[in-house]
Amino acid sequence: MQVTAAQRHKLKKFIKSLENFRGRHTELVSVYVPAGYDLVKIMQHLAEEQGTATNIKSSATRKNVIDALERMIQHLKIILKNPENGLAVFSGNVAEREGQSDVQVWSIEPPLPMNQRLYRCDKAFVLDPLRDMCTDKEGYGLIVMDRRDANIAFLRGKTIVPLVKTHSEVPGKFRAGGQSAQRFERLRDGAAKQHYKKVAEYVKEQFLNNPDIKGIIVGGPGPTKYDFVEGNYITDQVKKKIIAIKDLSYTGDFGLQELLDRSEDVLAQEDVTTEKKIMARFFDILAKDSGKVSYGEDEVMKHVKNGVVEVVLVSEAAGDDKIELFEEEAEKFNTEVKIISTETREGAQLEQMGKYAAILRYSIS
Repeated sequence: MQVTAAQRHKLKKFIKSLENFRGRHTELVSVYVPAGYDLVKIMQHLAEEQGTATNIKSSATRKNVIDALERMIQHLKIILKNPENGLAVFSGNVAEREGQSDVQVWSIEPPLPMNQRLYRCDKAFVLDPLRDMCTDKEGYGLIVMDRRDANIAFLRGKTIVPLVKTHSEVPGKFRAGGQSAQRFERLRDGAAKQHYKKVAEYVKEQFLNNPDIKGIIVGGPGPTKYDFVEGNYITDQVKKKIIAIKDLSYTGDFGLQELLDRSEDVLAQEDVTTEKKIMARFFDILAKDSGKVSYGEDEVMKHVKNGVVEVVLVSEAAGDDKIELFEEEAEKFNTEVKIISTETREGAQLEQMGKYAAILRYSIS
C-alpha cells in the first residue's frame, strides 16, 4: 500500500499542527491504536492511567494529565469503532500561559495500517510514527539491460533511485581479422553469459533480502532480457519477485524512464501512475482544446472561484499554505484537487509551468 500525495499532504499538515506544542512537564498524551484493536480496551487503559496520575506530585501537572486523559476518553467514545488503519490520538493542555487551561484533543486515521500500540506522556507529542508514513519505503526493483549494459534501480514512490550500473566485455559485432565466425560468436556468447552472471549477482545483492521490494520489473531491447530471466542465472527466490518483463527501445537512464512509462499496467494502483495519467490528460487537452485548460496561479485561482474547474492540479512545491488555500476554494464547488509530486517528469513540467494547472468543466474562449 502506498501513501498518495494527497494523503501525505494531509498527514504533514496534521503533524505540523501538533509539533510545536510543548508541555511544561510530561503532560502531553500520545496514543497509537493498532489496526484491528478494540477501542474499549484502550479506553479502559486510559481510565487506569487516570488513577495512576493521581500520584503525580505537582498539582498542576496532575490536573493537566487527568484532564487530557478524560478528553481523550470522551473523544474515543464518540468515535466508537477503530478505523480500518487504526488511530493516532493526542491530547493535552496547550494554553500559552501557565495556570490557564486549554485542553485539546486531536485524532487521525493514518494512511497506512498502524502496527504498534503506544501510550506516552511527554513534554511533546510523539509524532515520529506518523512522520515515517510520509516517506515512501516500499517500491519496485527495476532492471534494464542488453548484452552490453545493465542498470539496476529502485522505484521508491515516484522516484527512480539508481543502484548499480555495469558494462559487459561482450565484443562488438565486427570481428578482428583472422578470427573465424564461429570462434568469434563463441567469444561473444561466453562474454554475454559472464555479463548475465554479474548482473544476476548484483540483483541478488540489492533485492533478495530487501523487505521493501514489492516486485521486480525487467526490461530492455531485443531478446537479452528473456535470456537473462529464463536462463540459469537468477536464484529462484529472486525470480519469484519478477512481476513483468517489458520490451524497450533504450537502456541506461532513458531505458529506466521508458520502463516506468511502459509499466503502467503493473503499477496501476500506484500513486505514480495516477499522477502520470491526470497530467497526461491535462497535456492532451492543452494540445487539442487549450480553452478547456488553464495554468498559472492567478488564472487557475480565478477559474476555481468562478466554479468552472473540474480538477485542480497543484504541485507539492507550492507549499502547504497555498495547497490549503486552493483546497478551501475548490471545496465550495465540489472541485477535485490533485496534489502532484515534483519527483516525476510530468510533475517537474507542472512546476516549470508555475505549479498550478486546471482542467475546466467546459471550454472558455
